[in-house]
Amino acid sequence: MRSLEQWLAYQAQVHPQAIELGLERLSIVLERLQWRQPSVPVITIAGTNGKGSVSAYCAAILRASGFRVGTFTSPHLRDYRERIRVHDRLARHEELTEVFERIEIARGSVALTFFEFNALAALLIFEAAALDAWVLEIGMGGRLDAVNVVDADVAVVTSIGLDHQEYLGDTLEAIAREKAGIFRPGKTAVIGGREPSLVLEEVARALRAPLKRLAIEYNYIREGAGWRYRGTRWDLPHLPAPALLGDIQFSNAATAIAALEEIAPRLNIPAAGIARGLGEVQLAGRFQWVPPGADTPGWVLDVAHNPDAARVLARNLKGHPVAGKTLGVCGILADKDAAGIASLLDPCIDAWWCASVDGARGRSGEDLAKTVAAEVAGAVVAADSVAGACAAALKFAGPLDRVVVFGSFHTVGPALDWLEARGLLPATPPHEYTSP
Repeated sequence: MRSLEQWLAYQAQVHPQAIELGLERLSIVLERLQWRQPSVPVITIAGTNGKGSVSAYCAAILRASGFRVGTFTSPHLRDYRERIRVHDRLARHEELTEVFERIEIARGSVALTFFEFNALAALLIFEAAALDAWVLEIGMGGRLDAVNVVDADVAVVTSIGLDHQEYLGDTLEAIAREKAGIFRPGKTAVIGGREPSLVLEEVARALRAPLKRLAIEYNYIREGAGWRYRGTRWDLPHLPAPALLGDIQFSNAATAIAALEEIAPRLNIPAAGIARGLGEVQLAGRFQWVPPGADTPGWVLDVAHNPDAARVLARNLKGHPVAGKTLGVCGILADKDAAGIASLLDPCIDAWWCASVDGARGRSGEDLAKTVAAEVAGAVVAADSVAGACAAALKFAGPLDRVVVFGSFHTVGPALDWLEARGLLPATPPHEYTSP
């Protein structure tokens, strides 16, 4: 039997394209596997930004309320198994290799993409795990994403922004229509953001899907250090601030609670579980703060990879100032708007190190540095790797400074590895899921 690493290398070569949207291939294989739609509540989450945070809040609150929850997210930062979690435990190597073997036998001549193998593995592992709820994060778009083969009881769209235009369309309206493809007839559609897309509302109404919009059907109110949620069923005062940093996290947490509110008739989610989940939630790479040492700077790690996410990162950096300078380490994929990201973060960053990012969509540090230098006032230096950029920034930084690493999962993941290897990040051995 192949090892997990061998399976992943193999899966990257099965389909001639890295990305091909569509549900036909997945449906054929699932039928051969005799897979059936889940009988437990399912929350599916799409959005240009914020879907990872909303997924994390949903899962943390369900766990804190005593429920067994399966969470499927992508991409991963450091370990492929981050994508498939059962009750906050990573899928075991053996579990993955077993389901990959089943998928390989069932697919026959059907050419699956790397992501489709991943999604199928999650569905099979969740099916066998005797769960109380599933939380599924869309990989790209919604309508034709592999995750959308599952019929969600609650569909969430966190935000609409320009990203992946080559697959989803060149306008916000076209992208919104793709993301609205996760809505189901008669099932609640939860919409985040205070300026909801009219396209999302139009699609929901056509499906007779009840709408829940931030600041209309549900809302949050800041109350000192805490906050209050008000929705269609729940009125929750005195909630603790979300454990994830940044003002945007109040909106993300409220959106997650609005989704959970819809499955409350099937799962008893107490107020105490909501409060505990808000305090216990963890999500690497979302304005993640690593405190400074005696003679080393603090670090911020954020997967901001498009202008909308960069705008949020800039707001968070301004809201959490430091006494010294802010130094930027960025690695941005070739198909992303590097100029737009750099211009938005220019007022917040005093010096830049641009790192090469490997892979089919990768970009050299030199090429990125040329783009960034045209948009920013600070010094810009090219580096041949994320590790090299982090080392150079650390050498330059003082204990009152901070280093912000951003631009891609492919940047933040290697940065976390580098920090841990140098003792700047506490080692966190992964917890593996043990099947019942």
